[in-house]
Amino acid sequence: MRSNRFLRACRREPVDCAPVWLMRQAGRYLPEYRALRQKYDFLTMARTPELATEVTLMPVDRVGVDAAILFADILLPLDALGLGLTFVQGEGPVIARPIRSEGDLAGLPPFEPHQDLGYVLETIRLVRRELDGKVPLIGFAGAPFTLASYAVEGGPSRQYRHCKRMMWEAPQLWHALMDRLAEITLAYLRAQIEAGAQAVQLFDSWAGALSPQDYRQHVLPYSRRVLRGLQDTGVPVIHFAGQTSGYLELIREAGGDVIGLDWRVDIGEARRRLGPDVAVQGNLDPLVLLAPPPVIEAQVAHLLERAGTLQGLPGHVVNLGHGVLPDTPVEHVAAMVEAVHRLSRRAGGGTEGS
Repeated sequence: MRSNRFLRACRREPVDCAPVWLMRQAGRYLPEYRALRQKYDFLTMARTPELATEVTLMPVDRVGVDAAILFADILLPLDALGLGLTFVQGEGPVIARPIRSEGDLAGLPPFEPHQDLGYVLETIRLVRRELDGKVPLIGFAGAPFTLASYAVEGGPSRQYRHCKRMMWEAPQLWHALMDRLAEITLAYLRAQIEAGAQAVQLFDSWAGALSPQDYRQHVLPYSRRVLRGLQDTGVPVIHFAGQTSGYLELIREAGGDVIGLDWRVDIGEARRRLGPDVAVQGNLDPLVLLAPPPVIEAQVAHLLERAGTLQGLPGHVVNLGHGVLPDTPVEHVAAMVEAVHRLSRRAGGGTEGS
């Protein structure tokens, strides 16, 4: 059944066919989304529960995905902390008041998710009401390092120079910042679950900028604190850390019921390295969706084969290795979802238990 195959796969239980959802599935590739964006800026949409609900629901029937993901942004907690978040055309997110000193960190206000990000929690409640059990809703948050990368750098970065200098030259400040961000992220995700999120994803989008040594020493303890802090909630937790195929074992050590994979690693190899006790999510290259539908189907078939899904191995949530690109044809997204369902069902991808 569509209503629970995603959650069952997250728990490594048999499913009728492989579930699929896509990062950024409610976004710029949809004409309905672009029409809304002509009327409202991004932050207005994210801060308005009725608009955020509309966007969250857009792809559910349009492309047939097996889960909805909350329309929000990973940087909203930084906005709530008064760091001055804006989105600049052609540049992306910009932080007006980056954290570079002990004084900057000490000046941050307390964070209370129900008060500071209540509009996100209201969106979750509205979406759950509208979905009415059709598919589950996924909530999400940025991992401590990815939040820090924006808070310290002041925006997107390729080198993460300020972050790394803080790690190496002011480790006490770095660990105090990461401690605060881990506390904020955990409180935020727990509030989302209380509001009705049926699974959550921790996005560590830029963790791959680090060496294994720096990840282990300066990041892993804080991601682990967040992930362990969600274990008693009973909801599946997805841990996605981009460009970390060189140290997947450390990502597994940090935690998560499901490990999200980008396209830079063979999914069969990743499953062997991660072991049988976690599910996997991924990992098509987003550019595949720009190819003709026969190519998309061939890529899907290869993914399902390499993941063991066609052989009945449970615990595979199909996704891209990153978000849907803005110029992706909607018809290609729908073709990919349909191919996943058809090929995995035809191959006898398991039957649901009671």
